[in-house]
Amino acid sequence: MSTPLPPADLPTTLAALRASGYQDKTVREEIRVNLEQRLIEGRPLSSAVLGYEDSVLPQLETALLAGHDIILLGERGQAKTRMIRSLVELLDEWLPIVEGSEVRDNPFAPISAFAIDLVAQKGEDAPVSWVHRSRRFAEKLASPDTSMADLIGEVDPIKVAGGLYLDDPRALSYGLVPKSNRGIFAMNELPDLSERIQVGLLNVLEERDVQIRGHQVRLDLDVLVVATANPEDYTNRGRLITPLKDRFGSQIRTHYPFEISTEIEIVRQESKLPTSPKPIVIPWFIEDIVARVSHVARKSHVISQSSGVSVRLSIANFETVVASALRRTLRTGDDTVVPRVSDLSAVVQSTQGKIEFDTMDDSDSDQVIAALVSLAVRQCFNEYVLLEEAPEIVEAFNTEALVHTGDDLPDRDYVAVLVAMPALDVPVRRIAGPDASDGELAAATEFVLEGLYLTKRLAKDASGARALYRSRNR
Repeated sequence: MSTPLPPADLPTTLAALRASGYQDKTVREEIRVNLEQRLIEGRPLSSAVLGYEDSVLPQLETALLAGHDIILLGERGQAKTRMIRSLVELLDEWLPIVEGSEVRDNPFAPISAFAIDLVAQKGEDAPVSWVHRSRRFAEKLASPDTSMADLIGEVDPIKVAGGLYLDDPRALSYGLVPKSNRGIFAMNELPDLSERIQVGLLNVLEERDVQIRGHQVRLDLDVLVVATANPEDYTNRGRLITPLKDRFGSQIRTHYPFEISTEIEIVRQESKLPTSPKPIVIPWFIEDIVARVSHVARKSHVISQSSGVSVRLSIANFETVVASALRRTLRTGDDTVVPRVSDLSAVVQSTQGKIEFDTMDDSDSDQVIAALVSLAVRQCFNEYVLLEEAPEIVEAFNTEALVHTGDDLPDRDYVAVLVAMPALDVPVRRIAGPDASDGELAAATEFVLEGLYLTKRLAKDASGARALYRSRNR
């Protein structure tokens, strides 16, 4: 996304900036004032994050009003980075800086040698440029090979070769933290920084300045630092030095969605469905089952809960199920793309890379994932389906009836089953809803049959995405 151009009527010199009555504020004051206005107007801190309205966001608002540096603790896939990025919306839209400054020098109080010299030479005619808030955010993923030069800065050998002395402050090349001056600096996975580099951040968080080795130059920075970490790394493994923990004013614990409905909302918001020449219709129970798979995985004793089960799992599984339905529809020639229970077998490929197993080999992962899906289907069926017709359906199967399902069958085959088995037709149409298409009827048929199997009222012979439902008496 391109950065917008500043309005033409903004001051372009130090004198014009003074005359405009511009009120200089620190980053924390800026964020506090804009957040206070949001709260007065009843607007949320962030509309991009769902499920945190009554838990995380109030804590984050309090921390920002207090002017604290913040660390967000949570397992992967809990929208920590998204929340941090949304803080940019709390900055003023435009910020004046000394033109050409690497560290966004305040025209009224420059801190770099470049800006100090420029203002001294030009005085009130010193040029001023404007920076959009989208450029006042810097982000770094911590890694063991992150260097002090990356974060703080180092002597630039090219500048030295150009004739500057080693101890000349103009010979310095600034790192991400000084370049984030008068903005927000985010460090993801903070404990992955080596201890030596963590020590280098102590001054930034407490004294609000940086020192570059071998130089007496000190830069008084105005920067809000926000970091993320996995709770296990942060609290148990000793990978974060205690003095650095102490520097953060607020520690906020994130979490996965408490409600399946919230997870469904996130999936709808974040999923990118494939382009289809035919309409895509997602049955309500497919959405529920896909979201529920993640919820049951977060409670499974065979899955590593310290690593977490990311919301990205639900998103990827949803996209995979729809893609599986699209593949089938293109082959069968059906009119609409409607995911079925048989399409859920495709989630094995989108789940394996997103969960870690605690007490078993990855070679058994297919069976574990299939068990998670079955549990999710059964829970959804038990929670939402009151099947008064179950005895009649079971009796129909006792009279030698068999029903084949699978990813190679067109919708019309399921409609034919409903015609031949009136006892099944009534609940299927109730679940599919009024004016349901043949594709929706096919999906509801598979859901009812699978629910009857998982509640031990029918038997099933399965092979991949294909299945044969029959009486338990044969």
